[in-house]
Amino acid sequence: MRACKLFPALLSALLVAMSASSWAQDTLRLLTWGSYAPENVIERFEKETGIEVEVTYSNNEEMISKLRATGGGGFDLAQPSHDRIHAAQLEYNIYKPMDLSMIDTSVYDTSLLGAVKENTTIDGETYSVPHFWGTSGLVVNRKEAPDLKSFSDLCDPRYKGRISMRLKRTILIGMGYAMGEDPFAAYGNMTEYGRIIDAAAEKLIECKDNVKTYWTGGDDLSNLLRSGEIVASDAWDGTAFKLNTENSDINFTPPAHGALGWIDTFTLPRKTRAEEAAYKWINFVMQPDVAKMMSSHSGYVTAHRNGGDLTSDQLKQSFNDAFSRQDIANIKWFANIPPGLEDIEGKVLERIKAAR
Repeated sequence: MRACKLFPALLSALLVAMSASSWAQDTLRLLTWGSYAPENVIERFEKETGIEVEVTYSNNEEMISKLRATGGGGFDLAQPSHDRIHAAQLEYNIYKPMDLSMIDTSVYDTSLLGAVKENTTIDGETYSVPHFWGTSGLVVNRKEAPDLKSFSDLCDPRYKGRISMRLKRTILIGMGYAMGEDPFAAYGNMTEYGRIIDAAAEKLIECKDNVKTYWTGGDDLSNLLRSGEIVASDAWDGTAFKLNTENSDINFTPPAHGALGWIDTFTLPRKTRAEEAAYKWINFVMQPDVAKMMSSHSGYVTAHRNGGDLTSDQLKQSFNDAFSRQDIANIKWFANIPPGLEDIEGKVLERIKAAR
């Protein structure tokens, strides 16, 4: 009799487990940036694989926060930047190592793949592979602000009320470089790094009258430039390239002190429930024709070995108009963020925001 009473409960548990397993295999929960999952790519993937894609758009800070809150749960594949993985994993244990045998690494640009592997290898295990790469610098209406070439030029009194900024760590680092400092070299010395970003913050507070508004998303920034409300801002190059297709006066300007280089990755959350689906997505979007679709949509170049050719003709033109060979050689690549550094930056950014 005892066995008979237990059977319904065991059967119910088995059915729940089977249902959860089926859901996990048939659904990919993707945590990514705003332009990294275009509908035409999702539709094609779902049709070819039978796997449904659920997308949550986010940014680096939010990705880490969401995964930290769940211990690495809630998502099957995330796309943090290459410098946001090492410290987050050491502090919060939110990611799991990748099985590179499940990925066709032969399609990758070897330098980008090598850079990401170097930045995200812990105890011999690799945690990420690259997807998109780009830079942060300045987007400028060159007709209205032809001499704006540096982060410090955002504070030029000629542009009072006509510039924008994003109150994130990039503006602190960019201003630090504009002031003749080397913020990345100071990562290993919190006192020195604190001195640099404090000085950058004072400069940014002094020029708050120049700021029309602080932008939070690429669409916000694009609309400000389209309307003519602002003439320049710090920005991602892809945002600038997309605007350049609409208005040839607007394009990316690599700062004289060097654009800031980043690589956005594919990284597995520690509690992923659809690892096989995650690998299928990675391999799918790195196919040449799909990579071109994604690059044309986002405005960024993929990490495919032929990434420079797998994009629209307009993007190639915008890129070549913006970057000289010297500008490319002068890129300052984001270094791994030491634990605790972002807490320091957050307080400094709050001080800028609160200043009158």
